[in-house]
Amino acid sequence: MANHKSALKRAGQSELRRQRNKAVQTRVKNVVKDVALAMTENAEDAGLRLNTAKSVIDKAAKKGVLHKRTASRKISRLAKKVNAQSA
Repeated sequence: MANHKSALKRAGQSELRRQRNKAVQTRVKNVVKDVALAMTENAEDAGLRLNTAKSVIDKAAKKGVLHKRTASRKISRLAKKVNAQSA
């Protein structure tokens, strides 16, 4: 464990950041699952859920939780699946 005052502060900040990032990552995973579930049940609903997923993934990239290219790739793959399923 950290011994210096600055190292203790850094450890605390890192823990808070880790928890925040974990919450955002979990949210991203859940919206991706929602899109997959909507694709199996209702094609029209999948489009709406895709828009929500795009928003959540973009926000995660904006916050630095996901790299911008990773976010772009996730959105692209989701859209490709939804479009193929609806066609």
